[in-house]
Amino acid sequence: MRIAVTGSVATDHLMSFPGHFSDQLLPDQLAHVSLSFLVDSLDVRPGGVAANIAYGLARLGHRPLLVGSVGADFEAHGAELAHLGVDMTALHVSSARHTARFMCTTDEAGNQLASFYTGAMAEASSIDLAEAVGGHGGVDLVHIGADDPDAMSLHTRACRALGIPFAADPSQQLARLDGPAIRHLVHEARLLFTNEYERALLLDKTGWHERDVLTRVGTWITTRGAKGSVVERCGEPAVEVPAVAVADAVDPTGVGDAYRAGFLSATAHGHDPVTAAQRGSALASFALRHLGTQTYDPTETQLHEALAATYGPEAAAGPPAPHAAADQTTAAQTTATRSATTRAPR
Repeated sequence: MRIAVTGSVATDHLMSFPGHFSDQLLPDQLAHVSLSFLVDSLDVRPGGVAANIAYGLARLGHRPLLVGSVGADFEAHGAELAHLGVDMTALHVSSARHTARFMCTTDEAGNQLASFYTGAMAEASSIDLAEAVGGHGGVDLVHIGADDPDAMSLHTRACRALGIPFAADPSQQLARLDGPAIRHLVHEARLLFTNEYERALLLDKTGWHERDVLTRVGTWITTRGAKGSVVERCGEPAVEVPAVAVADAVDPTGVGDAYRAGFLSATAHGHDPVTAAQRGSALASFALRHLGTQTYDPTETQLHEALAATYGPEAAAGPPAPHAAADQTTAAQTTATRSATTRAPR
């Protein structure tokens, strides 16, 4: 199964606050919040939901097609992803804007305060998904992640017109989208990803009940952090999938993206949604142990050990070893990725 991943591509500025945000919030002053946090560290790394998911898929041996909008400053990041096996040839390159920026501060409890600068992502709606996937051998599944809202809508419409199954993952953009826009993105999705907060927000803004969502999507996956995830399908009981425990957690940023990469990889290999959720949790556990969203690199043995320890030995059987596709990456693809950062916008 060939997977296209659409969404944001960004540079992450990750900071750590040695305390708890909640200690600084006064209940009677929430209408006038003005806070500044002195952080202990700053780490600048590649990020963006689409790039993070594509990275995870590449680490698991896939060659995903990355579809997004970047700036000319993306060259080094793009070359790294291409080296791993990510197909970069469908990227739009802005001649006027920098690659998007994600600025996030994490406290000792894992709570986060974040801001996102759109940058080149504002031009993502200029991407013709039909041209992007048609010119690269076609795809079997499109993951539609947080992106420029117009681009998300256009990609969803294109998938329906082309008859390509898609995964709806509006995540951070739910706060910006209204009910009709959300209903458009979700309807007929093969997969729907939300976390607990996004789930509640989706239901509130659409006016749908849970059963209304389940009649419109194939499978609804709700991630719940350390509590694991829930897999739901219409007419079937919900299945709770425990998280893979992590004793030495470092950074929660991008953990959800790693979960999605593991889930999509298992789906591509023909596994059922519950098994896919287990594999998503396993990959997420490795992301949680590393600072940055594209720094983890588990071996096949480590992944199998994590699966077996949490879900039993039978859960470890399945997809091939990671890095299988990375060895297939050619010098020509890397060269094409580097040259792409000098192209004018389409």
